[in-house]
Amino acid sequence: MLFNKIVSTIKRHFVSGVIVVVPFILTYIVMKFLFETIDGVLQPLIVHLFGYSLPGLGLVTTLLLIILAGLFTRNIIGAKLYRLGDYFLERMPIIRPVYSAAKQLLEAVTKPSLNSFQEVVLVEYPRKGAYTVSFLSNRLEIETKGDYVTVFVPSTPTPISGMVIIVPKEDVIPLEMTVEEGVKFLVSG
Repeated sequence: MLFNKIVSTIKRHFVSGVIVVVPFILTYIVMKFLFETIDGVLQPLIVHLFGYSLPGLGLVTTLLLIILAGLFTRNIIGAKLYRLGDYFLERMPIIRPVYSAAKQLLEAVTKPSLNSFQEVVLVEYPRKGAYTVSFLSNRLEIETKGDYVTVFVPSTPTPISGMVIIVPKEDVIPLEMTVEEGVKFLVSG
């Protein structure tokens, strides 16, 4: 009895720790990959031109590239080029699911005014009698079939990936939570 209580407490604290630590680790891994990749491309060029390497060049260059990308996409020509690239990426069979899901989730969390996710819902998935927390993204009408909705079903604990399913509107159960609360719920399990 006491042993079970101790194990239960340790499990709770472990899960809470994972929820706090994993996002930091994932952010670190992604940023480190970006820095090292850019550094790996630029360092040989710098050594060839100047005869010595510049430590930290990958970090500075990555930050500058991100800022320049933001600056570029906020002017008319850059915005048009971005939309064109976005158009093509969203139509590529293998890239589309990952790109669309990541973009939609990031927009929903960082720019709630865009309403890329309209609300948090429950859908019966992956089988009858099992429900999953999902995000309603679009309503559409299929001729002779009635009203359907497009729902993003995120994977856990990193809800950036997932799948989009189309379900009848009447099969969707709205939940009383914001999109941000829905994301937090999925990450925390």
